[in-house]
Amino acid sequence: MGIIICQDCNATIDYFEDDKVTKLYSCCCECNEKTDEQ
Repeated sequence: MGIIICQDCNATIDYFEDDKVTKLYSCCCECNEKTDEQ
């Protein structure tokens, strides 16, 4: 079981099936929109 976490707000974005427990860091849509507006 893996989990994708937003690196800006630490919100859980998604879960995915994997052999190991894994954390991946990405950027959620809300944080991407804030970055685009600046």
